[in-house]
Amino acid sequence: MGKKKVLVSACLLGRNCKYDGGNNYSEALVRYLKEKAVEVMEVCPEVEGGLPVPRVPVELVDGVAINRAGENVDACFRAGVKAVLDRIREEEITAAILQPRSPSCGVEQVYDGSFTGRLVPGEGMFARALRQTGIPVFDAAAFCGKGREDYVRHFEELIR
Repeated sequence: MGKKKVLVSACLLGRNCKYDGGNNYSEALVRYLKEKAVEVMEVCPEVEGGLPVPRVPVELVDGVAINRAGENVDACFRAGVKAVLDRIREEEITAAILQPRSPSCGVEQVYDGSFTGRLVPGEGMFARALRQTGIPVFDAAAFCGKGREDYVRHFEELIR
């Protein structure tokens, strides 16, 4: 049997695809994934949906992607989710490790839509779509610190 395939938010791998043109490179996560010898498939649904880099920050307002300028960019977000799901349809994806708090990839929390930095329980559009298709999603922050050993252990059980 081949390596287990894991989706990973591209910004965590160093790809400059964040709204501000930067990335969220996580050396600890990259090292962890190499140690586990999984096949990494990088994804950025926002870019795949046609949003530029850099772009105006986006938050979810009542489940709709709205940027700080008040523009509705929901169609781009939904197109990106669909594009990634279409791309991975024939793949055997074991799990996904996603960027925390993102309106696309947030797993446990997202910003509340006020653009004030306030977090609320919830998930991004892409994380929700993956979960609905049966792909387990994991918050990348759990792999970069202490105190989430059970969470990480669940991921490790999946990739065995």
